[in-house]
Amino acid sequence: MATRPDTDDYLSLFLNDVPLMDVRAPVEFARGSFPTAENAPLMNDDERHQVGICYKEQGQDKAIELGHQLVDGDIKAERIEAWKQFVRQHPEGYLFCFRGGLRSRLTQQWIKDSGIDYPLVQGGYKALRRFLIDSLEQRLEAGEFQVLSGRTGTGKTRVLQQLPNPVDLEGLANHRGSSFGRQVTPQPSQIDFENRLAIALLKAHHFKTGPVQLEDESRLVGRCALPDTLRERMSAAPLLVLERSLEERTAIIREDYVEGMCADYLARDGEENGWLNFQEYLLSALDRIRKRLGGERHQQLRKVMEDALSLQQRQHDLSGHDAWIQALLQDYYDPMYDYQLSKKQGRILVRGGPKTIIEWANSGATA
Repeated sequence: MATRPDTDDYLSLFLNDVPLMDVRAPVEFARGSFPTAENAPLMNDDERHQVGICYKEQGQDKAIELGHQLVDGDIKAERIEAWKQFVRQHPEGYLFCFRGGLRSRLTQQWIKDSGIDYPLVQGGYKALRRFLIDSLEQRLEAGEFQVLSGRTGTGKTRVLQQLPNPVDLEGLANHRGSSFGRQVTPQPSQIDFENRLAIALLKAHHFKTGPVQLEDESRLVGRCALPDTLRERMSAAPLLVLERSLEERTAIIREDYVEGMCADYLARDGEENGWLNFQEYLLSALDRIRKRLGGERHQQLRKVMEDALSLQQRQHDLSGHDAWIQALLQDYYDPMYDYQLSKKQGRILVRGGPKTIIEWANSGATA
């Protein structure tokens, strides 16, 4: 393998989805890293904790000495093999630690001792994270945005993907943005969400032209919070208002939240546990809006949902779900949305069905 230099070209790393080997401890990786990073730690959490205490009490030299004692023999051999496997799979990648200092230099040296030169990211995680924080703020301040709005169930995410320059906030947050929006896989940490958003906006700026299209969201997408600057920009951005009939919206919600989620739970957990977890997902989502529905209305809808689940389980018939879906749309979601939209009439650029919105946006029309 030809020797490649270490890099501080953070923009190129993110624009080109370069594979990154994060040699920080698992607890650090879980707190936040980058979409193309894999965790291959120099030290596990306990080893890092011991070395940290030693560093505070006895200084750097003793901490380094302890680190070498903890990561030695078979443990050292196993970690070097894991790094070599990453290198073989990603010869174009780079490694990093927190600041680009001792841990990444030591990892780099041990890999080199095994016969492989592999470059590192100068400044490490801290520099990469600072670059994304600064880039995110710059793109939010300088970028031009359009917001795709529409009542619940209009299929905004489906339409968003067909617009010229979309950034899918729900996809980045792995959540559909409502009480029913939970996915079978967990959401990213807040730091991971912010990093994903910054990279998506960088790509939207460098690879596309014109305004960035975003789906209308509240401050929280699940537990991922949108940056305040983004919320401010979205609250003043022009709107593309997607419209569909009640029947179309009911079918979309049934497909996404009933059929799709049931299939995902069954695939993840097996038939018996998957079905139980799917039921829990739907019923608990309804329970979360109990106060806003009112106790009596909530109990009525819960009974309808339970009957629909029973019909689905017995006969594989999804039609029973239409009743609670339409009730929630007409009595709960639509009044809230219509009230909010009434205050934004001056910002609407276009409204209509998917074909109208997509054709308008792709025509290059602007405010």
